[in-house]
Amino acid sequence: MAAPLVLLTPLIARSMGFPGVRDEYGAIFGWAAVASAVIAPTMGFVVAHVNRRRRARRRFAIMGAVSSVPILFLWIFGVLLAECPDGYHC
Repeated sequence: MAAPLVLLTPLIARSMGFPGVRDEYGAIFGWAAVASAVIAPTMGFVVAHVNRRRRARRRFAIMGAVSSVPILFLWIFGVLLAECPDGYHC
């Protein structure tokens, strides 16, 4: 649940007048948000699978699917389909 807040913390700090936070810690906060969005559903699914709880497995599978959508969009539009400035070759 904290992944969006962790992801937006450097932007909020920059808008409040602390530009150094985003420059120094932006990547760390980004990786922490991605890791928390991936690790929580995975661990929940594994625990539910070991304990043979079918309803909980379904919930964690849906949670993982919903959590992966923003990561997938970031990867597709930020990495694969990123536009290159003139004169640069991607």
